[in-house]
Amino acid sequence: MNASSEHTRDRILVVGRSPGVLLETVDILRSKGYAADATNQFDHVLDDYDATGIDIVVFGGMVPAETKQYLREEFSARNPDVTFVQGLAGIAGLVAAQAEGAALAGEAGDSDVVYDAAQRVIRLTLNRTVHVIIKAWWATSLTPPEPTSTSMRVLDAEFCDGYHVVPVPDEVPTEASFLTVVVGSAVYAFTVGAMPQSVMRMVPTGSSAAPLPGALALPPVSIVNTRSHDSY
Repeated sequence: MNASSEHTRDRILVVGRSPGVLLETVDILRSKGYAADATNQFDHVLDDYDATGIDIVVFGGMVPAETKQYLREEFSARNPDVTFVQGLAGIAGLVAAQAEGAALAGEAGDSDVVYDAAQRVIRLTLNRTVHVIIKAWWATSLTPPEPTSTSMRVLDAEFCDGYHVVPVPDEVPTEASFLTVVVGSAVYAFTVGAMPQSVMRMVPTGSSAAPLPGALALPPVSIVNTRSHDSY
């Protein structure tokens, strides 16, 4: 895959569970020029990847809490400048946008972007004329290990400086739904509708692969363990 060199300094590792989501996320990020990799081998992350060479670590929702805490501590000890991102859902385009938002965090400028959940609107306060792209993402199936989703472009327009309000379309559901807002080169992500409790109960407890009592057992998944240098 040929990728631009604009963001080759940003090395991104996605730690999650769903093979399809992980591989699609890596493809999206690499197409944008990021050195991106993904793994679902939670117990071997530090063996398989050089923590000193990772700038951003993205965690999927099915990574056990104790595993995330351990990896946070280990990555931070070896690389104090690493940034951690909690993925909002198993939607590849959304996860990639969150990772890119972390990579470009210093480019937000003075613009203010807020999602008003009570009114279901995005409020933009812009300090200059800038291009704005808003996309909605939502799950269409939450059945593990391969959730499915869809998206729609809410807005793609040039906005002048000042205050703007953009409503979220009625088609965007009130459950397992999200927004990404691109203002110039800055990227923001918001939750519109939270993940249902039935899904949250599937999240493994402790450092084990066991979900909460009463939840459906997670099916086995194929191994994902990519190497970014294989694609350049």
